Amino acid sequence: MSDNTARVELLDPHTATGEVAAFFEACTAFRGRVANSARVWAHIPHVARFHGLAWILPQREGAGAILSGKIKEMAVLKTSHANSCAY
Repeated sequence: MSDNTARVELLDPHTATGEVAAFFEACTAFRGRVANSARVWAHIPHVARFHGLAWILPQREGAGAILSGKIKEMAVLKTSHANSCAY
């Protein structure tokens, strides 16, 4: 990656206010933490709320899901490991 590649700042949940703070609180309530992807989406919280439905619901049980939440999380972790993610 070149030095001039633009990057989006990850917003800090501890210093967030207003709509962004509410979004981070919802993320924490749902997942127990604020993922880096949510910290990026928080730049546009009015869109992040709707995107969350498309991104979070398929990862959980219910809503017509065939696989359990545990299996889905294992797939996420395995994919991260296969892609050499540091987290």
